[in-house]
Amino acid sequence: MNSTGTVYLLHFDRPLKHAAHYTGWTADLEHRLAEHAAGRGARLLAVAKTAGIGWVLARTWTGDRGRERALKRQGGASRRCPVCGIQPRRSS
Repeated sequence: MNSTGTVYLLHFDRPLKHAAHYTGWTADLEHRLAEHAAGRGARLLAVAKTAGIGWVLARTWTGDRGRERALKRQGGASRRCPVCGIQPRRSS
């Protein structure tokens, strides 16, 4: 059974090779973001930190791991990123 938490989108200050965003899921957003800031928890974010690439929390959704996987499968994170100039629809 999947538990509800927060799906989040991070926007990188500059691309890291092909990646300009990171999508993740957590039950404790504040703790997870602190882990990412410390270079722990996700390999992509650890590499970004080492390369001096910063990030900002761009958007969140309420959901479970299934919603995270669905968003990742859809690709095109920049289409969902308000930092990239996209205005999200008002919904959950």
